Amino acid sequence: MSARVLLVEDEINMARTQARILQRRGYVVSTAGNGREALRQLDASPFDIVITDLKMPVMDGMQLLRRMNIEEWGCAVIVLTGHGTIESAVEAMQCGAADYLTKPCNPDALLIKVEKLLETRRLQQEVSQLRREVWAYKKFGELIGQSPAMQDIYAVIQAVSTNKSTVVITGESGTGKELVARTIHQKGPLAAQPFVALNCGAMSETLLDSQLFGHRRGAFTGAIADHNGVFQAAHGGTLFLDEIAEIPLALQVKFLRAIQEREVSPLGAGKPVSVDVRIIAASNRELSQAVEDGAFREDLFYRLNVIPIHLPPLRQRSEDIPLLIDHFIAVFSAAYKVEPKMIAPQALAKLQAYAWPGNIRELQNVIERLFALCPGPEIGLDDLPEPIAGSRAAPTPLETEARLPSLEEMEKSLIAAALDKSRGNRNEAARLLGIDRQRLYRKIEKYGIEIQRGAQAL
Repeated sequence: MSARVLLVEDEINMARTQARILQRRGYVVSTAGNGREALRQLDASPFDIVITDLKMPVMDGMQLLRRMNIEEWGCAVIVLTGHGTIESAVEAMQCGAADYLTKPCNPDALLIKVEKLLETRRLQQEVSQLRREVWAYKKFGELIGQSPAMQDIYAVIQAVSTNKSTVVITGESGTGKELVARTIHQKGPLAAQPFVALNCGAMSETLLDSQLFGHRRGAFTGAIADHNGVFQAAHGGTLFLDEIAEIPLALQVKFLRAIQEREVSPLGAGKPVSVDVRIIAASNRELSQAVEDGAFREDLFYRLNVIPIHLPPLRQRSEDIPLLIDHFIAVFSAAYKVEPKMIAPQALAKLQAYAWPGNIRELQNVIERLFALCPGPEIGLDDLPEPIAGSRAAPTPLETEARLPSLEEMEKSLIAAALDKSRGNRNEAARLLGIDRQRLYRKIEKYGIEIQRGAQAL
């Protein structure tokens, strides 16, 4: 589309001349005789550039510029000024004008400035779009992360969500395998259909058979009613099977047949039941290794492993930890109905350096614990669990010699002094220190400060 230009000029001949120059270059030009008329046109339709004289009746160019700043129409402004009023042009640029021209303006100079501003505007729009895309990819469905590894996973999810291919997700416990499965389901054509999840671990073979394929009344002791398995429950939608490697070998044959034939045979049923489901399987073990170990059928592995997705452990994408922390802070501030907490830089550095053997699930639990136990508005280094905060090494003799006291030593001395001044009254000591009583209790315990016998210990 051609760029739209609004000329604001009270001299009719000048306005006509400038309009012809711009129109010959292909721009769509509208004119206004003063600032007030220009505002009406800006209200009615969008413009890319406004070219305005400064000296006009009713509403001059400076008043128009100030009003445009308030309304934030988003169009660039070129001001026109006489040779003797350059100071006014400078003032206008300080108020937000993008450029200025002296009157009478050279046609080539006018076109160059307009083209330059349009190119700048185009580049700004591209940058804004790229920023929106970058921010969008920090969160993809229920997944959070901007690391290269997560960007690759987002791309695979986007590709597979448009079809019904079988997906196998591998990764350590707590890396978010079910979230990936849900995201694939929610972004695909089956989003309105059921999403059914089943953990295949820690079940007897008979119970897992019943959970997967269903049973009929009387099929075994305790089967007092018909039960549809997860295949039938997920009919038309997605079936997510976690810990797929834990399915006993005897059941793997029945499972493979269900996938190939698109039908299941409930325990005690006379005939099979047709099912149509998308299978997404997950395992914290490498299925190829399970095949080598003889714990997983090779034909079932190849049947499932159409689209493999591997989730890296959190320790391998530490750049995503601040994003995840921000997310969990928002979640728990809403759950606890409190203001979001801040993370001190030293505490954040420790959180990023920690290995997170429990991955995202462990991080979530730690942030919830901090919300429950840390009453202040900021989570500091001392609030972190000891495995994350790490032990503090004792200084060497060389470091001890002629050195300043550490922050911890100074803090311990201040707490001891406050307790001494308050004669052991912990409420009063907390008031003197400007901290809450629970935080003072933790500090007293941390530093092993003894309160004198007979002192007030409230």
